[in-house]
Amino acid sequence: MARLKRVSGQVSGIQRMVEEDRYCVDVLLQVAAAEAALDRVGHLVLGSHIETCVATALESGRPRDRKKKMDELLDVFSKFGRVRP
Repeated sequence: MARLKRVSGQVSGIQRMVEEDRYCVDVLLQVAAAEAALDRVGHLVLGSHIETCVATALESGRPRDRKKKMDELLDVFSKFGRVRP
């Protein structure tokens, strides 16, 4: 939650910068910083999902559950491939 609040603050700061007509490169640097922070949040959420939901499905011994979670995970990777450590 702290990371998300930080990202929210960064986005609010970017909005103020645009409203104040701040130098474009400064705004872009802040956008890059917010994107990186949001990527870190995504990485943490993905890691938690793998450690809990995916691990449970893999350990369940039920092939249908395992396949469903693996398909879901592959879909997540294809949509959010930008998420990195």
